[in-house]
Amino acid sequence: MSGHDAGLDALLALAPVIPVLVVDDVADARPIAEALVDGGLPLLEVTLRTPAALDVIRAMAGVPGAVVGAGTVLNAAQLEAARAAGSRFIVSPGLTAPLAEAAMATGLPFLPGVATAGDIMRGLDLGLSRFKFFPAMAAGGLPALRALAAPFGEVRFCPTGGITAATAPDWLAEPQVACVGGSWLVPRGAADRAAITARARQARALGG
Repeated sequence: MSGHDAGLDALLALAPVIPVLVVDDVADARPIAEALVDGGLPLLEVTLRTPAALDVIRAMAGVPGAVVGAGTVLNAAQLEAARAAGSRFIVSPGLTAPLAEAAMATGLPFLPGVATAGDIMRGLDLGLSRFKFFPAMAAGGLPALRALAAPFGEVRFCPTGGITAATAPDWLAEPQVACVGGSWLVPRGAADRAAITARARQARALGG
């Protein structure tokens, strides 16, 4: 296992579910992060899908106990902007050599998306063996993950995309699944702190 893998494994072990967050209003950032941390989910992925995303990362990074990263990172410029905003890890929907090399040069843990055996093999060639299986349900669900995992025993996955509170336990039961990503914890536009904390506690309990 590489040093990069060890650093990423340490992050992925923090909780069984990574909240995948699309936040439009920076005023919601700190309350959402505090609610998730209070519920036992410290690892937070803020997707770069809104104009406020970088400011949201900055705000969440100031919450005690929160480990904030950027998702939907598509290129080196976005990677650098996310790093400058305080991101402590990087997630991308796919895998390209330029982005992987830029991410690894920063030393930040990097979780690229894969959906095929070819994707995984390219990642292994780059020195990576921890991947986001994305889009998990659209790419074939659990049967597809099992088929992909079988030839790659050293690989670990964080399936993301279409996973729900009800189906997460099935994914987490797979031996090569380190954790799952979930957007159900904080639906877009919803910042009810008590409800978020309750969902986070339920998700935390999935880790046993």
